[in-house]
Amino acid sequence: MSGNQTSVSTQKNLSVLITGGSGLIGKYLTSGLLAMGYNVSHLSRNNNHSSSVRVFLWNPEKRMIDFEAFEGIDFIIHLAGANIGEKRWTGKRKNEIIKSRVETARFLHEMVVDRGIRLKAFISASASGIYGAETSSKIFVENDPPAEDFLGSVCKAWEEAADLFCNSGIRTVKIRTGVVLEKTDSALSKLMIPGKFGFLVKTGAGRQYMPWIHIVDLCNIYIKAIEDSSMCGAFNAVAPQHVTHDDFMQVLGKVMKRPVFALPVPGFVLSTLLGEMSDVILKGSRVSSEKLINAGFWFQFSSLEDALYNVIGS
Repeated sequence: MSGNQTSVSTQKNLSVLITGGSGLIGKYLTSGLLAMGYNVSHLSRNNNHSSSVRVFLWNPEKRMIDFEAFEGIDFIIHLAGANIGEKRWTGKRKNEIIKSRVETARFLHEMVVDRGIRLKAFISASASGIYGAETSSKIFVENDPPAEDFLGSVCKAWEEAADLFCNSGIRTVKIRTGVVLEKTDSALSKLMIPGKFGFLVKTGAGRQYMPWIHIVDLCNIYIKAIEDSSMCGAFNAVAPQHVTHDDFMQVLGKVMKRPVFALPVPGFVLSTLLGEMSDVILKGSRVSSEKLINAGFWFQFSSLEDALYNVIGS
């Protein structure tokens, strides 16, 4: 899967433990790692899903975990977290979004330290939402401070929990992910739904930026984070091409051969339907991938049009 040059070549029999392995990114990443010869296992709240890997049970709220999951592992990839776009952001849902990311990372850290596990690296998902739901002329980079809105505060707490591993002397990488391009179970698949009825619809004014990344490139970033021992800290996992929502929908319309509905869905309608969560759709700024590129990462899909043709045509 990976076409990137890394400072450490793939070593057979290295073991990777993934939380959230049955999710969108986890499924693709698991397949890629298995194909490269890694041993992969998942931590899951249930064992009733089909999997090509060994599944260990855990329940962080009840502080339950199968300690056998830690035997012989070299890396932990922490992808677990409640879907931010699945439900309206009530107070209860906000708490669930935060705890599912932060408390699980803290629990993992406690288990790793208590059992003296010598990890080669801890790699955590994060999100480009750390820079906040705003539309501005600024291009955000990794050393910009977190925003003070809900998504910014979630990502800040998420990354602080990951940094517990760093403070314990374990190499820690935080992958700040944009909109993932994948056909069946993603934000893109939701944008494609009106296409079944012969048209597409843009939301808001369309001037908000949409930092995006192809699922293959995202998985390759995680693989590079495993193999490249010089990678440490936060990295923006977004393609180098900056596009507005309007640009995105026009390219999507071209690829799907569907007209884009000229009258955008008014922002107040989305605000009424979705509440505070509408900011994710209605606002967005540019995010830089320069640090990742300078680390030696090469994007297979740096053009939105190429990425969409690959995703939708596959």
